[in-house]
Parts: sequence; C-alpha cells; structure tokens
Amino acid sequence: MNQVLTSPIFTLSVAPAKVLRGEQLLEQAGNAIARFGSRPLIVGGDRTLKATLPRLHPVLAAQQLEASTVSYGADCSEAGLATMREAVKTHKADLIIGVGGGKALDAAKLLAYQCHLPVVTIPTSAATCAAWTALSNVYSEEGAFLYDVSLENCPNLLLLDYDLIATAPAYTLVAGIGDAIAKWYEASVSSGNSEQTLIVSAVQQARVLRDILFQKSAAALQSPGSAVWKEVVDATVLLAGVIGGLGGAECRTVAAHAVHNGLTHLPVHSSIHGEKVAFGILVQLRLEEMVQGNQLAATSRQQLLKFYTEIGLPQKLKDLGLEDISLKELEQSAELALAPNSDIHRLPFKVAVEQLLAAMVSTTAPTNNKDSLNYICINEEVKK
Repeated sequence: MNQVLTSPIFTLSVAPAKVLRGEQLLEQAGNAIARFGSRPLIVGGDRTLKATLPRLHPVLAAQQLEASTVSYGADCSEAGLATMREAVKTHKADLIIGVGGGKALDAAKLLAYQCHLPVVTIPTSAATCAAWTALSNVYSEEGAFLYDVSLENCPNLLLLDYDLIATAPAYTLVAGIGDAIAKWYEASVSSGNSEQTLIVSAVQQARVLRDILFQKSAAALQSPGSAVWKEVVDATVLLAGVIGGLGGAECRTVAAHAVHNGLTHLPVHSSIHGEKVAFGILVQLRLEEMVQGNQLAATSRQQLLKFYTEIGLPQKLKDLGLEDISLKELEQSAELALAPNSDIHRLPFKVAVEQLLAAMVSTTAPTNNKDSLNYICINEEVKK
C-alpha cells in the first residue's frame, strides 16, 4: 500500500461574514439579524444592555423574534459562561447577539462557539477589535487573564452603529487607539521578516493602521461623531481586526499584550484593556532598547510618549493606578507575563524577570538612560 503524504493545512478566520456600519444602524438591521435565527439570546453587561435594548427590542419585535437577555457578569469567566449556557437551554436560543465592550463580545462569541450557534456582535465602544475577531479571552472572577480561545469563525454579522459608539465615554476610544496601535509594534517584531504573502500584508496593514492613528487620533477625540472620528473608530474596531485575521496568531501579540496579561493579576483594576496594552508597548520598546541596544526602539518609544501625552494614554505604572503596588506584586506580574506559553517569547531575545521589571519602571526614561539596570532602585520607582 502506498503511503499518502500530507502537507500541513493552515486555517485563517479572516473576517466576519458581513459587516454593516452606519448611523442609526440598529433600526435598519432587523432583516440582517433575522436571517440567523428566531430566538436570540442577547448577551451584555448591565449598563450596555440598559443603553441598547430600548433601540434593539423594537427591531427584533418587528421581525417577530422572541428575544431573551442574560448578563455576562463582570468578566468573560468560566462561571459566567456556565450561567449563559443554561440561559441558552432555558430560552432554546438559536442565535447569540453580543452587545457591549470587549469582554461582553468575547463572552458572546465563546458562548456561541460552545453552543454551535451563530453570533451577531454589536460593539458599544471602540475600545477593542473584539467585535471582529475569532478569538475570546477568558478571565477569572477577579478579572485576571487566564487563557484565550481560538474560535472556528469570526462573527456571522458585525453591526457598527456610530450613534451607539458615540454614547461611550471618550476614554474608551483612547484605549482602543492604544490597543490598535500595538498591532504595528508587535507584528513588526514577530513577523516583520516573514516572506509569507498574507503575513507581509498583515504587517503592512499594521503600519498603515499606526499611521492613521498618529495622524487622526487627536482630531477625532476633539470632534466625536465627525468624519475623522468615524475613521478612527473604523481603525480601532475593524482594521485592527483585519490584521490578526490575515496574519494569524503569529501576527497578533508579543510583549505588549503579555504585559497586559500580567498586570490583570494585580489587585488594582482601575484601567481597561487598551490602556494596559498601550503601557505594554512602551515596556516592549524599552526591552528592545535595553537588551538589544536597539536605537530604533528608543526613538519609537520617545515618539509614542509624545503621542500618548497628546491623547491621554498611560505612560507609567502610576497612570494605571498602580503607584502603590509592592515590588513583590510587580515581580509576580512580571513572572506571569513571562510564563512558558506567553507571547512575550515571540521577542527575538530572551527576557529575564529582572529585565522586565526594569523595563516596567523605566518606560519614560530618556533615550540614553541605562540606570534602570540598577535593580536596587526598582522599589523606589514603583512608589513614585
């Protein structure tokens, strides 16, 4: 018998099956939603459900859809997912509609995946690209990152209603800018030397995304609802998702997201995902600067610090509300960021805990500053 040789199969979930975007979009989306089911279960947080349901319920009722709602809780957690699976059974749901920010949408997507149901995502802020991606992050009940789950498909339908996004606090768009701009700094490190067509394309899209955000973010934040504001919303919610879809896992996250994951295990939770990721970019660049002597990274860090000042992204631990954490707590956070399965290991060099600690407390150091290698000063830096 001849042995059949098989080659590896590479799978990509690039984009939602359909994306609709516009003003007053929810009122016009009834037909698009009804194609996927007649008994939707709406997943969201208490605040976002309260803000969205008065607009969404009449749309579903006009299509004779029998909807029920369930809160995902405070985080996309295993306990919350168990509660939501029971709600699916009780309601006999045949469709999941996710409404809210990143954690609500991650919960809705993962619930749909576990229950083999279609999912519609309706972001209520521009803080992440979760409405787009085939990925969900799972957290503990206390908000600590545990693991992520690669999903079989991107959402079946994404509804980007600019009027709904405009109701979110301004800091959510600022955080979304921080999360999105990380795509360039991470993808260029992990995949910048790739010769694979789609990965090359993803890295270049990350560069385009960075440039759009550098050029338009300040104006967008000054004029919510304007044309330039919509362009930045599209960049953070949609284009950021394109990059991970085209490039796959290798092109998604490196040290910036690993630092975020470690920080979620600290007892203080006064900042959101994109704010931690933005800080993590500075940490990654500082590592490249300190460990490799990379002057381009040093220049990029100074450029980002100026940009962060302009739009209000965090530059140091104090800006994340972490000025009172102990050295031991920070060290535990660094150790978690360096876990064996962490994306930080996509850096082209090894990182020790002491080096990561030094980078975390010297994100605003002058370009030629190497004093952060004096680890004795770390505790004093944390307390500043």
